[in-house]
Amino acid sequence: MTPSSRDQAPPVAPEGIELLAEYEVDVRDKIAHEELVEIIGDYDALMVRSASKVSADVLARADKLKIIGRAGVGVDNIDVKAATERGIIVINSPGGNTIAATEHTMAMMLSLARKIPAADATMHAGAWDRKAFVGVELRGKTLGVIGMGRIGSGVAKRALAFDMNIIAYDPYINEERAKALGVTVGTLDDIFAAADFITVHMPLTKETRGMISMPELRKMKKGVRLVNCARGGIINESDLAAAVKDGIVAGAAIDVFESEPLAEDHPLRGVPGVVLTPHLGASTVEAQIGVSVDVAEGIRAALRGEPVTAAVNMAPVSKEVMRVIRPYITLAEQLGCTVCSLAEGPISHVEVVYNGEITEVNTSFLTTALLKGMLNPILESEINYVNAPSVAKSRGIKVTEIKEKETSHYSTLITVRVTTAAGTAEAGTAEVQGTLFGTEGRIVRINGFRVDIDPHERLLICPHINRPGVIGTVGSIMGEAGINISSMQVGKSKREGMSIMALTIDHDIPDDTLARVLAIDGIFDAKFVNFETI
Repeated sequence: MTPSSRDQAPPVAPEGIELLAEYEVDVRDKIAHEELVEIIGDYDALMVRSASKVSADVLARADKLKIIGRAGVGVDNIDVKAATERGIIVINSPGGNTIAATEHTMAMMLSLARKIPAADATMHAGAWDRKAFVGVELRGKTLGVIGMGRIGSGVAKRALAFDMNIIAYDPYINEERAKALGVTVGTLDDIFAAADFITVHMPLTKETRGMISMPELRKMKKGVRLVNCARGGIINESDLAAAVKDGIVAGAAIDVFESEPLAEDHPLRGVPGVVLTPHLGASTVEAQIGVSVDVAEGIRAALRGEPVTAAVNMAPVSKEVMRVIRPYITLAEQLGCTVCSLAEGPISHVEVVYNGEITEVNTSFLTTALLKGMLNPILESEINYVNAPSVAKSRGIKVTEIKEKETSHYSTLITVRVTTAAGTAEAGTAEVQGTLFGTEGRIVRINGFRVDIDPHERLLICPHINRPGVIGTVGSIMGEAGINISSMQVGKSKREGMSIMALTIDHDIPDDTLARVLAIDGIFDAKFVNFETI
C-alpha cells in the first residue's frame, strides 16, 4: 500500500500509480504529519513528493515499511539515517527530471540576462520601454558550474552551445571527464574570481548549507549573476538580497528556497534584478511522468524481493552492472550463510576476494549481499541490502574487498574468508569459494576441500577421517531421524587421510541428532547450514 502526499508540489503522476496495480494503493492528498504518523504502520511502501516529511517519529511507527520512494531527486525531506537503521530502502529518481531541471536552469539564465520577466510585466501593464531592459549576451561569458552531476553537466553542455566558457567545480570530477565535457576544472575561488554567471547544482548537506553567503558574494566578479535551481539553503537568501541591492551582484534567478512556499515578506521578493519561480525545475509533463514511473518501478521491485537500482542508502548499482551481477547475488548470500555457519565464535573480519570477469564491474552490492547472508542466520532483527553494512560495522566487523583479475579454473571466483575474535589459525578462520556453472551457483571449496555443491535448502558439512564406515554411519543416523539426504558430496584436500562430506538434506537437524553425528569416531566437526535463514 502506498500513500502519497503533496502540498505545493504536483501530485504523483497516474502512470506511476498504474504500475503498482497488483497492490492495494492508497492515494492521500495533503496528508498531515500527525495523520501520517498514525497510519504509517499499515503500509509496506510509501511514495512521497517534496512536501511530506518522513521523519524519525514517522519511521518509528513504520513496522511494515520496506521502501520509501521520493518522486524526485532530493531526499532531504526523508530521515535517511533513521530509515537505514530500520532496514528501509530509500529511493529517488535521479534521472527522471534531469532534462526538465537542465532546461529550466538555461531558461532562468536567459531570463536573467535579457530581463525578460521585468519586461513582460511592464508590457502587460501597458508600457513600452525598450531602453529600460538592455541585457547582456551569454556568448563569450564565463559560466561557473558548481556541481557536475547529471544536471550540472547538462547545463554545461548547453552553455557550450551558447559559446560560453565553462569553469566547473566538483570534488569528484577528474581531468579526463572534464576534458570530455569541454570544461575547465577549478576551485570555488577560481569560479568566484572569473565567472560572469554562476549556477549551483549541489545537494543540500551540512557542508553545502549556506556555502554561498556574504563573504563568498564579496569575492565574486563585479556584475556576476547567480542561478539556483538545485536546493534552497545553499545560497543565503538574505545575504543575496542585500548583495543585489548593494550592487555587489548584478542579479539572481532563484527557483528553490530554504522554506517553501515563499513568505510574503521574504527578502528576495520585490528586489529589482531578481527572477523568482515557485520551484518549477521539475515541472514538466514529461518529468512528472518520469519520476513517478522510476519510483514506482523501484517500489515494485522491492515488494517483489528484487534488488533496487536507485536506492540512496545502499551500494549504488546501475542497470548495466545489475545485469552482470544479478546471477551472483544469491550465490553471494549463500556463501555468506555458509561461512557464518562454519565460523567458530564471533566474526571480527570478513575478506571478500573477487577473481576473474566479475572484477570488471562494481561489486559493492555483492559484498552487501554476502553480509546479508552472513548476518541473518545469527541475528534476530531482519538484515537486508540496506542495513547489512551498518549492522556489520556496529558489531565491529571489518570488511575488506579485494579484486584480482587472474583466476586459474573459473571465469569468475568469489572467495570469502572470515576471522573470528579467537583469531587462531584453525578454529579462528573459515573459507568458502563459489562460482557460477551457467546461471547456477556452486560452492567449489570449503576450508581448502574441493567440492561441487548446489547450495539450496540445507547442508550438513562434516570434515572427517577418510576411512570406511564414517560416511555410512552418518547416513544411518540421518535415516533413523527421518531426515532425507537428497545428495552427497565428498571433497578432498592436500592433507592426507582427510576428507569433507557435504550432505544436502530436506529437513532441519535436531540438536540430539547433530550430537550423535559429532560423537562418531573420525568426525571432527558437524556444521548445519540452513539457506532458508537468509
